[in-house]
Amino acid sequence: MDIKRLNLSPDIKILVTGAAGFIGSNLCESILNNGNVVIGLDNFATGKKENITNLLKNENFQFIEGDIRNIDDCSMACENVDYVLHQAALGSVPRSIKDPITSNDVNVSGFLNMLVASRDSNVKRFVYAASSSTYGDSKSLPKVENIIGKPLSPYAITKYVNELYADIFSETYGIETVGLRYFNVFGRRQDPNGVYAAVIPKFVIQLMKHESPIINGDGSYSRDFTYIDNVIEMNIRALVTSNPEAVNTVYNVAYGERTDLNQLVSLLKKNLAVFDSKISDVEISYGPNRQGDVPHSLASIDKAKKMLGYNPKFNIEKGLEEAIKWYWTNL
Repeated sequence: MDIKRLNLSPDIKILVTGAAGFIGSNLCESILNNGNVVIGLDNFATGKKENITNLLKNENFQFIEGDIRNIDDCSMACENVDYVLHQAALGSVPRSIKDPITSNDVNVSGFLNMLVASRDSNVKRFVYAASSSTYGDSKSLPKVENIIGKPLSPYAITKYVNELYADIFSETYGIETVGLRYFNVFGRRQDPNGVYAAVIPKFVIQLMKHESPIINGDGSYSRDFTYIDNVIEMNIRALVTSNPEAVNTVYNVAYGERTDLNQLVSLLKKNLAVFDSKISDVEISYGPNRQGDVPHSLASIDKAKKMLGYNPKFNIEKGLEEAIKWYWTNL
């Protein structure tokens, strides 16, 4: 994504944690293309070295292999940095249900380490990946930032605790923080493999192999699927805003439309059939609902539009078209 129109000064030095991950590597790439110096931090727990292979050729990219659970690694990465884009986390609701201790260590203790290191290095602003899972059992639609429910998984708890810590650090230490509640992000470089793969890349790779994707439930569960370039835009807008009323708060990062899983599979098959017509005939299977899943998710993006000028360019159709081109070419 070309972020030059967002007026990010190339003189700003930025740390991206989780730099070898799906979202982190895309952020690094866009910021490097703007001419900025970028520090990347990752321990490759879920990130992949191939995501940053091309970035390492850029003289403005400095990579640190380290773990946010280690305060010394965090302090080293934050040294002489102007801004932090904190993407490092251990995602997945099912993973957190299976292993809540590790999820808490990374997502809470690691987050706190990064806040402390940022404070001690006089970082100007700390922009972090929050999560739509924070809305929990709230049944109101669309989701509005100031109305949340009871968390439904250990992962959701960790991401809500992040928001509480960020708020306290803003009030107590004066560091500016902005939380971005991501809604089902998808796009290039999202890993289709593994037990905890996200639904879109997982279904894409299965359909490409003519295998039947398994939908959890009857396919009526819906999500506000959000293309990666919309997420990049929000991170940069949160980073560059000079409006004091726009910081020390949280925002939804989404497109503002919901798609159920049956509709999603139809769109995937339609786009993939352009490359392989046989995919149109692949049958879909159905299984039980997944523990901890929220039935429906739809974001209000009014606050982001008003406070940050957010204007997402990619709806689900346009985003899937771009993502599937990438998967077909790179897998």
